[in-house]
Amino acid sequence: MRTFKWCIGAAIALATASAHAQTQEYPNRVVRFIVGFAPGGGTDIVARLLAQKLSESLGQQFVVENRPGATGMVGANAVAKAAPDGYTLLMAHVNSNAIAPTIAKKPLYDPVRDFALISYVGYVPNILVINAQRPFKSVADLVAAAKSSPKGLTFASPGVGSTNHLAGEMLAMGAGVKLVHVPYKGSSPAIVDLLGGQIDMNFDALSSVVPYLKDGRMRALAVTTPQRDPEYPDVPTMTESGFKQFEVTNWYGVAAPAGTPPAIVDRLNKEINRIVQEPEVVKKLDELGVRRNPMTPAQFQQFVEAEIAKYRTVAQATGISTD
Repeated sequence: MRTFKWCIGAAIALATASAHAQTQEYPNRVVRFIVGFAPGGGTDIVARLLAQKLSESLGQQFVVENRPGATGMVGANAVAKAAPDGYTLLMAHVNSNAIAPTIAKKPLYDPVRDFALISYVGYVPNILVINAQRPFKSVADLVAAAKSSPKGLTFASPGVGSTNHLAGEMLAMGAGVKLVHVPYKGSSPAIVDLLGGQIDMNFDALSSVVPYLKDGRMRALAVTTPQRDPEYPDVPTMTESGFKQFEVTNWYGVAAPAGTPPAIVDRLNKEINRIVQEPEVVKKLDELGVRRNPMTPAQFQQFVEAEIAKYRTVAQATGISTD
């Protein structure tokens, strides 16, 4: 019995020492940081900022590699299939890690089982905007207009399965009104038509519409975050407007393949959480409209699972599918 206990104790000590050594040595070569979207967008900019800071603090290059396609699923799939050694990371996003694999009939990967979630970086609020020339002053006004219109009102999005799209469907479901989805190839053409009067509303990312709110061409009716946004304290939340648990954001995080050693996950989590609180990084994220919200790996896991469940409910109720 003593021999058995000694063997168990020795095995545990050896495993602990091995994990410690692995953490101390990591990283000892280049780390690939996969972005599932094209260069120049918000996800790419945040990834390059983190890669630069991680390279500086950990002494090895973190190289951003863009693999756009299928609303982020191409890049995410590459990471899901990579070796779980900490040398291939994903700039996780609400599309690639919650919405796209949930609404696809044949997803390329499982958004829960195939990833080790490392760190939640932050989010860009979505905001319900209309052309300022329209008479609506509140979400209630908008809903009343939709109920009185035989054809319903229209809402724009940068594509099927985007947060803009899902938010519009959630409004239609919650209010019991008809809203017609009009998908565009990106946010810019949707904004053009909203300003031109061809579209009634858009749940756009706040960072995309700030210039139009400031110059008075758009009016904000509500934000889709649990609390009011600090930059727009006079704009109510969708919850305050009568829609319970209405939360939709474009969020960013960092993930690795499932099976990545916990010691490496924890080290990266602590490092990223420290980085996003550096004054220089805070300033740059603020300029992008990113609201920071550091989490532990366990908290990030719970958050993603809740996001998946939320969007799955909407997809099933509306029949949204990317296939």
